Amino acid sequence: MTAPTLLVLAAGMGSRYGGLKQIDPVGPSGEAILDYSVYDAMRAGFGRVVFLIRHSIEEAFRETVGARYAGQIPVEYAFQELEDLPAGFSVPEGRTKPWGTTQAVLCAAGAIDGPFAVINADDFYGSASYRALADHLQTGTRDFAMVGFVLRKTLSAFGSVARGVCSVDEAGMLRTVVEHTKIEQDGAGARSIQADGSTTALTGDELVSMNMWGFTPTVFAALRGDFERFLREQGGEQKSECYLPNSVNTLVGAGAARVRVLSSPDAWFGVTYREDRESVVERIGEQVKAGAYPERLWS
Repeated sequence: MTAPTLLVLAAGMGSRYGGLKQIDPVGPSGEAILDYSVYDAMRAGFGRVVFLIRHSIEEAFRETVGARYAGQIPVEYAFQELEDLPAGFSVPEGRTKPWGTTQAVLCAAGAIDGPFAVINADDFYGSASYRALADHLQTGTRDFAMVGFVLRKTLSAFGSVARGVCSVDEAGMLRTVVEHTKIEQDGAGARSIQADGSTTALTGDELVSMNMWGFTPTVFAALRGDFERFLREQGGEQKSECYLPNSVNTLVGAGAARVRVLSSPDAWFGVTYREDRESVVERIGEQVKAGAYPERLWS
C-alpha cells in the first residue's frame, strides 16, 4: 500500500489574523503550526507533502517553510488562483475573493495520485489525529474519512469562527456536515449568526469538521461536479465561496460518498485571530516540556 500524501491548504493570507499566519513562528525554535503538522504526519506514515499556496507567496513560503523539510520528506507545490476555473466559467468583474476550499483541493489534483489527507495550514490537530487518518487511508477502503472535534474546544475568545457542524449515524458514518461561517461563544454554549442577522443556538458539544479529511483520488471528479454546480448558481456573486464541508455534505446526501468519522483524543487548537497566537505558543510549549515534541523539530 502506497504511503498517503498530506495536502496542506495554505493559500489564504489570513485576513482576520492580519498577516501570513501560515509561516508565523509559534514553536520554541521558530516552528510554525504547519511544521508540527508535517512532523506528526511523517511519524504517522505519510510519505509526501503537497502545499497548496498562491504564486504571490511562493518565494517566501519556499524559503521560510519548504526548505526546512529538505532531506526529511518529499515536498511538492500546487497553486490556487482566482482564474483556476473549469472550462466555460470565468471570474466575474470586480471579484477578488478566492473561491473556497473545494476549489483549493481541486487545484491540487494534478499533484496527487493516491490516498491523501487534507488539512488547514493554521490548525494544530495532534499526533493521534494523523495516526487515525493514516491508518484509515492505508486500509484500501473506498470510504472517505473525517476527523471530528468538539465545537466548544475549537472556539476563539477573540471573535467568530467558521466550522462544519456534523451529525453522525450509529455506525460512525457522516450523515450531514453544514458549514457555519460565523460561530461565536455564547455563555456556556455557542451561537451561529446567519447572514440575515438571525441566530441558531448551539450547545457547544456538537461534533465539527476542522477540515481534516481523508480521500482517495475519486473525490476529484465528484468535487469538480459540485464546484461547477456552485459556479452556475453562485458564480456571479462577489463573495460566495464553495466550502469543502458543504461539497462533502452534498456528495453524502446524494449517496455519492461515504465518510467515516474518526475521533482523536488530542485537543485541536489554532490561530484565527492574532490574539490567539499567545495561547498557541503556550500550549505548544507545554507539549514540548511534556516530551511530545523535541525542542527543535528540524535539525
